[in-house]
Amino acid sequence: MSDDTKTTPEVPRGNQILKEIFGGSAAISVLAVVLALIVGGILIVMTDEAVAEASGYFFSRPLDTLTAMWDAVAGAYSALFRGSVFNYLRADDLVAAFRPITETLANATPLIAAGLGVALAFRVGLFNIGGRGQMLIAAAAAGYVGAYIPMPPVIHLIVALVIGIIGGALWGGLVGLLKARTGAHEVIVTIMLNYIAFYLVSFLLRTPGALQAPGQNNPKSGPILETAQFPPLLGEQFNLNLGFILVILATIYTWYLLNRSALGFRFRAVGENPHAAQVAGINVKSVYVQVMLIAGALVGLAGVYQVLGNFTGGFAAGLDAGIGFDAITVALLGRSKPWGVFFAGILFGALKAGSYTMQAAEGIPVDIVLVVQSFIVLFIAAPPLVRAIFRLPTPDPLFRWRTPKLDKATEVSK
Repeated sequence: MSDDTKTTPEVPRGNQILKEIFGGSAAISVLAVVLALIVGGILIVMTDEAVAEASGYFFSRPLDTLTAMWDAVAGAYSALFRGSVFNYLRADDLVAAFRPITETLANATPLIAAGLGVALAFRVGLFNIGGRGQMLIAAAAAGYVGAYIPMPPVIHLIVALVIGIIGGALWGGLVGLLKARTGAHEVIVTIMLNYIAFYLVSFLLRTPGALQAPGQNNPKSGPILETAQFPPLLGEQFNLNLGFILVILATIYTWYLLNRSALGFRFRAVGENPHAAQVAGINVKSVYVQVMLIAGALVGLAGVYQVLGNFTGGFAAGLDAGIGFDAITVALLGRSKPWGVFFAGILFGALKAGSYTMQAAEGIPVDIVLVVQSFIVLFIAAPPLVRAIFRLPTPDPLFRWRTPKLDKATEVSK
């Protein structure tokens, strides 16, 4: 047989599918978390006193050192599990046993909402670093309505929620407007607006008649009226409230917006190539304003949750608690996809909830969890490194999960 008639054997489709699964972005995200936990385990071993003591006589009794290392890592991560998922040591008390998972979901709620806002902007090619400012403005708007404007029960909650979301949307939309009208870089604008929002809210919290609670000098608002507070989902013994249902709805909305709507198609087109989108007739400047309005509203939902769900006794200027910046990490881990952000937010909520149990039970500093989060970002930002460590294949950009069917005209021509 001549060389011209030789054909390269086709790679089995099953092999191609496995290559896409193990080399795809979802696998990289999962393995990045695994690597970060391994690094965290190494840090735990290096800082554990029992390991340091056993290492002093390593060459005479090496098994003692290895046992101490295992006990340190296993104890730390089991405490992390007990504090974030299920406390099996309190299995006789269902409330105490299942409270950790509700704490995880409660911690994850603002991270998911803010992460969705950051991820949506990422999909259009914008870096929304202004989560803190959008949260503060939304919280101030919702907090004022919730604390100082009495209304009937259901109406009060709805109005406070809507006003807060509008506040976050307008603060985010201002970034899109400046980007569209003047070409100002959104990173600089959002960082500056973070400071403006912080000092503006701080001023309002120190001003009698504005946000400051009557009769006190502390920079703190008055308590949120019960009619404007998020109702609990599982009773007063758990911290989980209506806010978690709202972020589920926000995730579904963001998924539908990006994948099933004409507006989402324009968002994705501008994110892929704004110049080609402009040539195709898409108003890129209008898209910038629209996406930042929606992104600001999503991040604003996180601020509203903090005020109406967490700090119902009154809030201060530090209510964002770093969520605006943690949302960037959540969006990166979730690959800027709505459901990816949802599960990434739950993971970070679990790390936060479990870190306190880990510190109380094993004496492991909470900072270890921050290091793990930082390494997650590092590995997410370097997919080739993760693929090299685990010897994963590189996905084929031309591969299609389903073979497209030929239309009737093509079949007839054949």
